[in-house]
Amino acid sequence: MTRLSRQIRSYWHQLLIVMRNEYRTIFTDAGVLLILVLAIFIYATLYSSAYGAQVLRNVPIGVVDECRTPTSRSLIDLFNAGPNTYVAYEPTDMEAARRLFFDRKIYGIVYIPSDYERHLLGGEQANVAIYVDASYFLMYRQVFQEVVTSIGATGAMVEFQRLVAKGANIPQAQATTQPVIYESHNLFNPYLGYGTFVMPAIIMVIIQQTLLIGIGMIGGTWREFGLYTKLCPEGRCRLSTLPVVMGKGLVYASIYAVTSLYILGLHYRLFHYPMNGATGTLVLFIAAYLAACIAMGIAVSTLFRYRENSLLLLLWTSIPFLMLSGVSYPAEAIPGWLLDFGRILPSTHGVNGFIRIQSMGASLAEVLPEIKMLCILTLLYGGLACISTHLVIGREWRMQQKRRSDAEEPCSCDGSGR
Repeated sequence: MTRLSRQIRSYWHQLLIVMRNEYRTIFTDAGVLLILVLAIFIYATLYSSAYGAQVLRNVPIGVVDECRTPTSRSLIDLFNAGPNTYVAYEPTDMEAARRLFFDRKIYGIVYIPSDYERHLLGGEQANVAIYVDASYFLMYRQVFQEVVTSIGATGAMVEFQRLVAKGANIPQAQATTQPVIYESHNLFNPYLGYGTFVMPAIIMVIIQQTLLIGIGMIGGTWREFGLYTKLCPEGRCRLSTLPVVMGKGLVYASIYAVTSLYILGLHYRLFHYPMNGATGTLVLFIAAYLAACIAMGIAVSTLFRYRENSLLLLLWTSIPFLMLSGVSYPAEAIPGWLLDFGRILPSTHGVNGFIRIQSMGASLAEVLPEIKMLCILTLLYGGLACISTHLVIGREWRMQQKRRSDAEEPCSCDGSGR
């Protein structure tokens, strides 16, 4: 048997040992099993269920109507006619409305003054005050949009009736009150669903974070229990670097291949998220993304001496990583140095490419830049994983050798037996 064939056989033997140990650790350790296998199912389902309504509807508002005329009543009816708001209370004064507002029973107040009808029908400018809770941004957007649209429609209708009364024909009156007619086309998210907007990014970040934390926990376990030396096959003084890195990577890839199949197949259909991309493009992209995340996870895992360290150091990074992806906050408004830092994270390219494929139906050529960056990160973190694993194996081996030499060193005693 040649030296090359012996080396290949040794590598294969070590690879199987590493993979067997990884599978055993994952499926016998409740904490690792929860993070690496169950967490993505739980988080994806919980988040998707929370955003199941997609669009915020029927936000309660209050109207203080000091005018109390048919004209002001028609405006209140318009607030109830739209899908976004409904008039839950009609307090008699602003103080009562204020109490309802701070008790979170309403999220907006419309104040109609006593001279509203007189100004409106007299051809003068009528004032209506709007108070909206801007601390809840989604609430603010829904309430403000609905109320402003209703007030604008009322003003246009009154102007239309005035022009017709003065002798203008209907087309002329319509052209005057509404000189521009627009057609709105909501691309890629036609119903403006919040879940459709945010869930693709959350899923990509969850995949990265569960891999980083789970692989970090197992990396800490390897060092804490001395597995780099205990798993060394008979006849070798130490494990080889490549089988360790490849064995770990293949195990995590196999588990997350099944996880991704659920997320991109059943889960997306269950919650009716858009699936506009070609299957081949999506599979290739997810494979590149998983490879980058796994390589990064193995590289980072060598830093942890104990399994708990990965939880303490990585758990808080989820929200910053989501922010750096440019979804929760526009990338154009993020400082340049933060964006540059975000480019070293697989999630930044993963979120961007995944949204373009699934929501926008991008082709392979259109997401090729993201795939290239993920491949570069895979090579970068894979190289770092090999270097750091090699250093850890060497350090663990030297520590074992030192312990053995200390144990074998004869005890020096004097003649008295002390």
